[in-house]
Amino acid sequence: MVKSNKLLYILFLLIFLILIPLSKMLGFIGIDTVTLWGRYCCFAIAAIGVDLIWGYTGVMTMCHAFFFCLGAYGLGMYMTISNLPEGQAVPDFMSWNQVESLPFFWLPFRNFPMAVFSGLLITGVFAFLFSYFIFRRRIKGVFFAIITQAFALAMYLLFSRNETMLGGSNGLTNFRYLAGLDLRSENVKIAIYITTVLMLILIYFLSKRLTLSKFGKVLIGIRDSESRLRFAGYEVSGYQTTIFVIGALIAATAGMLYIPQTGIITPGRMDVKASIEMLIWVALGGRGSLKGAVAGALIVNALYSMFTSLMPEAWPYILGILYILTVLYLNNGIIGLLDKKRKLKNKLLTSK
Repeated sequence: MVKSNKLLYILFLLIFLILIPLSKMLGFIGIDTVTLWGRYCCFAIAAIGVDLIWGYTGVMTMCHAFFFCLGAYGLGMYMTISNLPEGQAVPDFMSWNQVESLPFFWLPFRNFPMAVFSGLLITGVFAFLFSYFIFRRRIKGVFFAIITQAFALAMYLLFSRNETMLGGSNGLTNFRYLAGLDLRSENVKIAIYITTVLMLILIYFLSKRLTLSKFGKVLIGIRDSESRLRFAGYEVSGYQTTIFVIGALIAATAGMLYIPQTGIITPGRMDVKASIEMLIWVALGGRGSLKGAVAGALIVNALYSMFTSLMPEAWPYILGILYILTVLYLNNGIIGLLDKKRKLKNKLLTSK
């Protein structure tokens, strides 16, 4: 198993850190393809956060896309301010509403380091306040899923309003520079792509260490038997709140890497459907397996690009079929199926 995992890691590094940029340099693929896979890696980062909460702790969250967007909006606000023409005090969508100066909540996003820090801080505070009181009330299962779904819908409606001064339903867009770097440059796009892949690798291994620690074992215990953990004296709500905040921060990091590669962030990226898609990525790849979450996000989004170009109307049905097949026949997802086949093969070899 250890040898197999090492081979998977090496294969991932070869494909995403070497082959894709090299293929672009040799002219086999265009820069748009590199950027596309960069966005998929951002989704894979977010999927790791979902898997920590749902796969390892057993808490189904349906608002994770909101935290993804909080990170994206944080960096998007900085890029909006830094890309304003000389002499213009506010973005166009504020001028249309007769706003002459930046609202107070835009001020922490006027420079790059503060924008990153503020985006993560706001995400962490939101996640903590939201989860703390819910877990303290011991709300779980389908009730927790419904509450997070309602929360995601409320945030979507709030961010869609022009009065929030966040671009309304059009969101934030038209970015040309990030920290002085020209986002139209192919070299900058490749650099952002490599940064995204490296961040994915870093977050994966940090999350892996977390799941193998005592803290991670308690999370698995909560998933398998929450009442037994409570009886043993563990403060379950504290563990649940902590992992919920960690998952939200991972999603916000993914959002910050996503926005310079896509050039736009809108409330549509945080609706309930987007959060459900994240759950499908994890379920298809394999719950409780971080490499399954990464694989699921990459596979589903690659299929999305393929089918939406061939038959766009059919994609929702294909996604639904994939989820049904996963629920009925792949309880542990693709990774679980591969592990099962590997164990069966080893058993046959041992018996011989």
